[in-house]
Amino acid sequence: MLAALRPMFSRAGRTPGDAKLLELYGEIEAEIESGPYLPYRQVLVQAALQMGQRLGVEITKQQSVEFAGSLTRWEPFPDTVTTLQTLAKKFRLGIISNVDDDLFAETRKKLTVDFAFVVTAQQVGSYKPSSRNFHEALRRSGLEKSQVLHAGQSLYHDIAPANTLGIKNVWVNRPSVRPGAGAARSGVATPTYEVHSLAELAALVDAANV
Repeated sequence: MLAALRPMFSRAGRTPGDAKLLELYGEIEAEIESGPYLPYRQVLVQAALQMGQRLGVEITKQQSVEFAGSLTRWEPFPDTVTTLQTLAKKFRLGIISNVDDDLFAETRKKLTVDFAFVVTAQQVGSYKPSSRNFHEALRRSGLEKSQVLHAGQSLYHDIAPANTLGIKNVWVNRPSVRPGAGAARSGVATPTYEVHSLAELAALVDAANV
């Protein structure tokens, strides 16, 4: 995401800085997603335009569209694919994604593992932290809450709603230029477990059999 954002805002001659870009994106994204449902491509377009307005940088519609399309080029973290492959040997994996079907289809090609189900925001018509997305994932899984472990990067999008629903969870608190939040809105929640990478997650579930 930063690779796509930096060129748009560096033109101003005063780069806001990576942490500021992520913070502003996270706040604007959450504001847009809390309103009437829009496809994620439109969320990305609107977020780029509103970031420009708030930072005093003119962002064209074409630039915002190109930013939205850049999601298909965002690469998984280095440990993601190997860890998913490891987890898939022992567990059924499912995805709750805050994107459109076509956007996740491109990401899915990079993950190289099979998922028991994929719930996108487009399919449900809402975005995490809405409980609708989690309820739909539970329905498709055919499992009870007690049989599920939800792992996510965002306290706001993942851990808080999982706690509300009584689902055990793991906060993947990766190192970031914006610690504890990354590109998401800041949140306050206490995870069941905390790790700093997906590799640590695999070690956790292997050791604790959670």
